[in-house]
Amino acid sequence: MNIREAIIQDAQGIGKVHVDSWRTTYKDIIPDHFLNNLSYEQRTELAKRNITKKDNHMLVAENEFGEIVGFADASTRETNVVPHSSDLTSIYLLEEYQGKGIGKLLLKELFMYFKQIGYQSIFVEVLAENKTRNFYEYYGAEYVKTVQITIGGKVLEEYVYVWNDIDKVLETLE
Repeated sequence: MNIREAIIQDAQGIGKVHVDSWRTTYKDIIPDHFLNNLSYEQRTELAKRNITKKDNHMLVAENEFGEIVGFADASTRETNVVPHSSDLTSIYLLEEYQGKGIGKLLLKELFMYFKQIGYQSIFVEVLAENKTRNFYEYYGAEYVKTVQITIGGKVLEEYVYVWNDIDKVLETLE
């Protein structure tokens, strides 16, 4: 498995992973009509914007054939007003690559980036019904609060977590 910084040529692969992973991860959580209407083209354009956006850090995970099977993204959300902090905005993997340690590799690379930049706190938001929240909890994310969001006309609970010790997270990821 190869983890590297995303380049603009990766946008289409990222868009495909984004759509396909949403359809499997959020099945029975987000309404089917919303998931069925996700667009590879729109998610590819989003990936292009995120790759080229200042202060955004995007990684891809490639399999042995050079195919993108996952990605991770970090950027400080506009709603984040905590000094010296940023946000882990996404880690997505194709379903057949989940549970193989790739998420851990992506998380480790992101946290090395966070340390290099000098952030002290990192936030992540996860749908309450998304079982991957256990992944973040396992690596030390602490629950902060619950917020409500609406996706596809459905009101969902989202948990906000924080890591306040980047070095401790990196130790856990060794």
